[in-house]
Amino acid sequence: MPFSHAKPDRRSFLAAGSATLALAALGATGSARAQAAGATPLRLSEPRPFSFDDLTEQARRLAAAPFAPGTPLPQDVLDKIDYDAHGKIKFKPESALFANGPGNFPVTFFHLGRFFQTPVHMYVLENAGGDYFAREVVYDDKYFDMPADSPAHQLPDGAGFAGFRFQESRAGDQQKKPWQTNDWVAFLGASYFRAIGELYQYGLSARGVAIDVAEPGKAEEFPSFTRFYFDPPANGGDTVVVHALLEGPSITGAYKFVMQRGKAVVMDIEKRLFLRQDVARLGLAPLTSMYWFSETGKPRDADWRPEVHDSDGLALWNGAGERIWRPLNNPTSIVTSSFGDTNPKGFGLLQRDRLFDHYQDGVMYDLRPSLWVEPLGDWGQGSVTLVELPTDDEIHDNAVAMWVPAAPAKAGSAISLRYKLHWTDKEPYPSPLASCVATRTGRGGVPGQPRPQGVIKFMVEFLGGPLGQLPFGVAPEAVLSAPSGKFSYVFTEAVPDGVSGHWRAQFDYTPEGNAPVDLRLYLRQGQQTLSETWLFQFRPA
Repeated sequence: MPFSHAKPDRRSFLAAGSATLALAALGATGSARAQAAGATPLRLSEPRPFSFDDLTEQARRLAAAPFAPGTPLPQDVLDKIDYDAHGKIKFKPESALFANGPGNFPVTFFHLGRFFQTPVHMYVLENAGGDYFAREVVYDDKYFDMPADSPAHQLPDGAGFAGFRFQESRAGDQQKKPWQTNDWVAFLGASYFRAIGELYQYGLSARGVAIDVAEPGKAEEFPSFTRFYFDPPANGGDTVVVHALLEGPSITGAYKFVMQRGKAVVMDIEKRLFLRQDVARLGLAPLTSMYWFSETGKPRDADWRPEVHDSDGLALWNGAGERIWRPLNNPTSIVTSSFGDTNPKGFGLLQRDRLFDHYQDGVMYDLRPSLWVEPLGDWGQGSVTLVELPTDDEIHDNAVAMWVPAAPAKAGSAISLRYKLHWTDKEPYPSPLASCVATRTGRGGVPGQPRPQGVIKFMVEFLGGPLGQLPFGVAPEAVLSAPSGKFSYVFTEAVPDGVSGHWRAQFDYTPEGNAPVDLRLYLRQGQQTLSETWLFQFRPA
């Protein structure tokens, strides 16, 4: 689809045809078989001209006026649609948008409720001779299977939806993955969205924007996608296009998502943002994940499982070309770390540990996707900012990674940004160097001798890259640095598991004072760098 569509004139508007014919062409009414089975065809409103440039202008105009939330729905009804009631409401796949084409990926919708109260309006686009029109999908409770006494029946027609998801391909293996019960991307709640990776699991989330995350003296703001526009997909293709309008007290925006369902899920995103108010910390391309504990450290009796996390580290590929691995922490208080950069090559929250035995959980943490941000164009100066919040359970997302521009985010300013999101097994552009695969800690000192107080032992594992080509009997050198404290008992050894290129660096660290310290480590042989840089934030107890 082109970057933006030509603005329709009156002649092409009339050429769009009747609503009935348009519905049939879009596959929105469902097949005769589906209707005979009791499916409710989607009702669409009258067509209105649409283009991405027009959506951008709408966002710009909204930003010039005070924030005005839409007409609220009956609060008492939404409150009654609690967790249990919401779980009994299922969208009928026979009523899905594009259930019979065009394209391979039907669209189903989430219902509103106590935990998803912001109405989101869905539109389907029609292409009439190169001109585009938008028709709203009018909410009707008959699109959903729900109990006869569900409070959802009390919502009015046209109430809107909570979000949407793309189902798996109609052209795929319907025995193994029927499209009616399998989806691959979902947008639900504020500006959150998720996709499965190549291991067929959901995990961490992305967001349209992040406003004042963990900013002292500020309450975090959660702008919402309030409108989505679905482009009619091409038959036989693996790509879908969705436009969105973002609205919030401090910001508005127009978004374009070009999403490809292949072995992994790749999203090409363009956002055009307009600030209503000053924002202290504007987070672009934000990622949100959960890290409770791992082999690095586990509170005593916290849980029966060895590890619990959706992501285990932040990977950075900075503008200077350095590869950095920052293991995630579960701190005792909110911690913000900023990694200054100019035109970064990429960053992401990754799940590197892929061994089931390390988790022992049927929710399959070992299959959770990694999510990589690939900047497109000139991002300029700023920082990749990591915010870590304390948690004592896996139900809380407590890690946020985002790009924060160096320029102040002032009211009246506009920002355009393009990037790709890769929902994969591992980073899409792997480093030729060895990767850090585990960080283990314990009491310092030498076995069989009294352990010194306050000394921490680190065992950092690296795998792959040039480590696999080291001559027999040659060990890499561990290069360590820290702004304070002392290193001792430093050496490297091959991990005795028979895996080529699997090495670990061991060292003791004695901190000075109680301030947080960033420890740096990489492996080398002579002048050759063998591994990415391990960067660990140590916080003395």
